[in-house]
Amino acid sequence: MINFKEKANLIWQVADLLRGDYKRSDYGKVILPLTVLRRLDCVLKPTKEQVLDYLPKIKDKSDKAKDLILNNIAKHNFHNRSKYDFEKLKAKPDKIAANLRNYINGFSASAREIIEYFNFDDQIERMDDPKADILFQIVTKFSNIDLADMGSMEMGYIFEELIRKFAELSNETAGEHFTPREVIKLMVNVLFNSDSETLTKKGIVKTLYDPACGTGGMLSVAEKHLNDFNNKAKLEVFGQEINPESYAICKSDMLIKGQNPSNIKFGNTFTVDGLEDEKFDYMLSNPPFGVDWKKAKNIIKSEFDNKGYSGRFGAGLPRINDGALLFLQHMISKMKPRGTRIGIVFNGSPLFTGQAGSGESNIRKWIIENDWLEAIIALPDQLFYNTGISTYIWIINNKKNHERKGKIQLINATGVKDDELIKESVKTQGIASLTENRFYEKMTRSLGNKRKKIAENARLSDGQGEEKGIGFITKLYGDFEENEFVKIYPNEFFGYQRITVEQPMKKENGEVILNKKGKPMSDTNLRDYENIPFLKKQKDGKLVQQTIEKYFEREVVPHLPDLPAQKPNAGEYCIYVLKCADNSFYKGQTNNFPRRIKEHNNQEVSWTSKNLPVELIHWEIFSTREEAVKREKYLKSGRGREWLQKQYDKKLLKSFERQAGVWIDKSKTKIGYEINFTKYFYEFKKLRSLEEIKADILALEKETAEIEKKVLL
Repeated sequence: MINFKEKANLIWQVADLLRGDYKRSDYGKVILPLTVLRRLDCVLKPTKEQVLDYLPKIKDKSDKAKDLILNNIAKHNFHNRSKYDFEKLKAKPDKIAANLRNYINGFSASAREIIEYFNFDDQIERMDDPKADILFQIVTKFSNIDLADMGSMEMGYIFEELIRKFAELSNETAGEHFTPREVIKLMVNVLFNSDSETLTKKGIVKTLYDPACGTGGMLSVAEKHLNDFNNKAKLEVFGQEINPESYAICKSDMLIKGQNPSNIKFGNTFTVDGLEDEKFDYMLSNPPFGVDWKKAKNIIKSEFDNKGYSGRFGAGLPRINDGALLFLQHMISKMKPRGTRIGIVFNGSPLFTGQAGSGESNIRKWIIENDWLEAIIALPDQLFYNTGISTYIWIINNKKNHERKGKIQLINATGVKDDELIKESVKTQGIASLTENRFYEKMTRSLGNKRKKIAENARLSDGQGEEKGIGFITKLYGDFEENEFVKIYPNEFFGYQRITVEQPMKKENGEVILNKKGKPMSDTNLRDYENIPFLKKQKDGKLVQQTIEKYFEREVVPHLPDLPAQKPNAGEYCIYVLKCADNSFYKGQTNNFPRRIKEHNNQEVSWTSKNLPVELIHWEIFSTREEAVKREKYLKSGRGREWLQKQYDKKLLKSFERQAGVWIDKSKTKIGYEINFTKYFYEFKKLRSLEEIKADILALEKETAEIEKKVLL
């Protein structure tokens, strides 16, 4: 690969001429469009004279007809019919502005539209102003930079290097503009992995879409990857971009490569879907991390409310400060029924943010219950230019193969475990079984927050390069086998039921407050929640279904105080037993228990009025009055009295029973899904013994003492 940094540095040096006349944050308004123009100029140079020679022959043709004919002569999807190019523009310094405008207007319509998105005419006027008078110098500098030998990939690197520098100057987020090339290559490798047989067919045509395409990096890498694998295959690329400069750069790249530039749409993907009726074979995206969707809120909310699942956002709306999952829903809406594969980069938030019933959880629920989530790959940290946080690639597939159905593969490609193995080997001075990290390499020089890169060593064509980097990660994915870096779980493993645990409201004396129906009133201050997983792991490692009731009895009830057994309510047929002051038992039956007990306590029942105080020791509830009367007669019989005395002595009557002082409000139970990625790969590490720690301290003290001796001597 040609050294793109060398070229980028040459272009960057031109920006020095803008110093004083432009704010540093505005350098990109000049440098980016001129870089695009210079690249188009270099591409057209071999056929420029032929185009100019043929132009007089078609002077009576319409502009549209001229474009078609001259594009054919230029051997590209565009041409320039102006007599000027960058070299000739230098000939007349005093006419530089007019001639540069003439040159730009000489481009065919498709190329001219791209330049218009830069609003470059304003900059021409500003640089040509006598107060600045730097336009000629800038154009001259650019004419000396040869971009003819730069391929699409190299130009992509140049633009992204420039954008990164401009973003740093203007304090913007560089990561919103582009994705490291090795991350894209990994995504493409994984995305095409299962379709390698199909993609070898001669004349195969596939489509690829990126809803936040930036400068077109993902589209370019995917196209090149497929072309390297099968040059008889064709990948038609589509995209949409909200940033006008990035859009123009992307479109110019499509134009030069012979792709249809009209496949790239400008605008906010959420508010105006530029490819509304299209479906795609593959989709790739790295939507900006943690960017809010306030500006598009009304349109998105309206689509959610009015269209539901027939629209793009039917599964739910995430919190306003992070629209990442909106991008994924948008992409899913563009899946082909016969099968589409999606690769998207997220930070950790979409994995677990939002409790059951929230927009995020409902989106995860929708994706997982439809069996679309195929795999998640955790990447090394410090891979991206604008952030050092952990990132994850989600692979979505609506036509999983048989062995993947109903399952989700998690791949830990962070490199943390390899770091530990290497460190432990060095520490013990043993022979290292591992001498380098298989998942990343440290960069000799950091770029912003980017200090690591994934080795770009994989070759899909012959399977080489599987020992580390992209090849190693792709193999872990393709093998679909559990090991130290791979976990495979059923979809249900990630689901849970969120229950609301209530406790009773009590008076100061500890008495439970009842509602009108005689049930304990819940105390909102003591309300708690429990997430109960659908599946429970047994001692043998097997996953089995678990019920709310069993979990509740095992994990919740034992940790909270009990309440007395629930007494009969008014309207329930029951028998009751009172122990009187003389130790005798009174048996009665009623269908209004609360009122009856009150009558006893108020001495309104003749028998108990002579035997106060009374103590309620037993009660039983029945469906009918007949059943209650029958039970009362039995308890009043000799055998019944004997049974009652024995039960009392053994403390088996209702007054001795206790019931849980908590209950579940089933009306509030919700289903949620979350993916606690780090938890699944956690390995317990035994703490060092006191002897080891002591030995280390003594060794350090000895080393310190020796250093002190040397200093003193």
